[in-house]
Amino acid sequence: MLVKEMMNPGVVSIQQEDSVALAARLLSRHNVGVLPVCGQDGRLRGVVTDRDIVLRCVAAEEDPAQTPVRQIMTRGCASVAPEDDCREATRLMGEQQVRRLPVVDQGKLVGIVSLGDLARSSRLDMEAAKALSDISENVIRL
Repeated sequence: MLVKEMMNPGVVSIQQEDSVALAARLLSRHNVGVLPVCGQDGRLRGVVTDRDIVLRCVAAEEDPAQTPVRQIMTRGCASVAPEDDCREATRLMGEQQVRRLPVVDQGKLVGIVSLGDLARSSRLDMEAAKALSDISENVIRL
């Protein structure tokens, strides 16, 4: 099974120059956990999560309305191609300890695939469970 068969092509993204406040509103409005950050050309530059906003902006006492996303985003994020096998996506999620991967075709964002998307396939349930175990392995339990 290929990533393009499981990915969500209707991905919400943000640009590097946009404010962290806008990123927070988009995360909330669309009920998503990650926003791919793209340049004007549609190329993936990084991702921003609610955790990035809290730790790199709010906790650092920066003004979300005045802070551009480029200052808090995660660069060099893992991604997959639409033609990649879904097993590779689950392996990469476990290795990188992430639950979502941007889907990139020739450098441009074309979708996003989540661990939940992959877990819904009975053909990938074992791989998804392994990825979740790998992601959760280093979580500190309080």
